[in-house]
Amino acid sequence: MSIYKKIAAIGSKFMGKHTLFKYGFNLSPMYRRSTARVLTVSRDLLNIKIKLPISYKNRNYVNSIFGGSMFSAVDPIPMVQLINILGDDYVIWDKSAEIFFKRPAKENLYADFTYTREELEKIKERINREKELEIIKATSLTDKDQTTVYCEVRKTIYIADKSYYKQKREGSRG
Repeated sequence: MSIYKKIAAIGSKFMGKHTLFKYGFNLSPMYRRSTARVLTVSRDLLNIKIKLPISYKNRNYVNSIFGGSMFSAVDPIPMVQLINILGDDYVIWDKSAEIFFKRPAKENLYADFTYTREELEKIKERINREKELEIIKATSLTDKDQTTVYCEVRKTIYIADKSYYKQKREGSRG
């Protein structure tokens, strides 16, 4: 069990999962280094908002936000969000990612991460039938008004039934 899961198990006894998610990310060294901050997390974890402020810590050679900061601000959220929504009956991994830079970012950036109830039901139905699948979640980093897109990150996420995944792994060793 990872240190983050241990902290979450203990912390969830004292605060809501959504509060723990927000402060866990904002205090975690791995996320703090992106220079982004989680602003809000809905109680059901379906909606998360982040801010990536431009600062001396993330400016690049041409005075815009470093692309690595943009990617690392977005990278962990969709997978960790889905793990916490679906629970322990599933194995969830990031499989790949693509980043598409649209324009240099010389202002604070924002992103919304959303899973819908319908999307979650479709995932569960497909897992019941197929045992494993991949989904693609796209996230845009925008200005505050969401009118200008500075970059888009597309994450491919692998999801499997936990018992199926365990059998598959054991079968590949033999």
